[in-house]
Amino acid sequence: MQQLRIMLEYFHPWPNSAGFYLARERGWYADAGLEVELCVPDPERGDSLEHMLTGAVDLAVFPSNRLLVRRDLGQPLKGVAAINHDGLEAFQTLREFDIQRPRDLMGKRLAMNPTPRGLAMVRDLVRKDGGDPDAVIIVDAGARELRPEELEAGHADVSFGGYWAWEALMDSPVDTARRVVHRVSQWGAPAYHSYLLGARENWIATHTDALRAFLAATVRGFECVAAHPQQARAAYERVIPYFPGALIERSLQHIAPTWLHQGRFGQQRQALLEPYAHWLHAHGILRSADAWRAATTNQYLPGEAP
Repeated sequence: MQQLRIMLEYFHPWPNSAGFYLARERGWYADAGLEVELCVPDPERGDSLEHMLTGAVDLAVFPSNRLLVRRDLGQPLKGVAAINHDGLEAFQTLREFDIQRPRDLMGKRLAMNPTPRGLAMVRDLVRKDGGDPDAVIIVDAGARELRPEELEAGHADVSFGGYWAWEALMDSPVDTARRVVHRVSQWGAPAYHSYLLGARENWIATHTDALRAFLAATVRGFECVAAHPQQARAAYERVIPYFPGALIERSLQHIAPTWLHQGRFGQQRQALLEPYAHWLHAHGILRSADAWRAATTNQYLPGEAP
């Protein structure tokens, strides 16, 4: 059995990785001669891309914008499959703050992780809606996603960065009728792959057969969960038993449709990569708007020509 170490994208497993877990649970990786370990990053050692770059893992899941930034810097990393075809980030607020569109953020306290890309997205949304981005009051929340009860307690008026398919579904003492969620895609954010799967270029070159076998089983896993999301609940109740099963099931129902484009899992699409790279370049996050061109390949997916 060939051992593969795959790093997921977040502090803990969450339903966006369900295809990996189902493929492992059903024995599809083992049938392909693979022993797959799924792990999460140590933030003190960097994100999943950093772990992959240093060789701590073979493959990793990561935000597409972070891959583009690293490719722009010349790092030999490449996306080999798309996980999501939609933006997962959302604004969470309470009804009494009356935030119904981007320009309503003016004069409001917005809690977020003020990364260059995050700030650029917020400012761009407000500006496109006819508002003044400088009028938004940024509250540095670091890596934390403020809960509705923290907004109710006065820590901020709105939070940005949590996912409509995860944090926004979590139970809260705040009545559901008061909670408001705005998806970035509904507010006019550029379209993008939220997450990709990738590897180091030298690893790809020396492990082509293992990569093809891994991707074939992974595609099978994600497409199976997309058709029947509840099948992955049992696997998650074993790896994240501290989250309610009902939350896991709701999240699976929400996230599964983002995995497919025209019924297929894995295709990294120029229609999502190129405009996003140009947007990142226009906002000073990429030096080159063409950084996307060598950043991904679909050639190792099932059915693709070598």
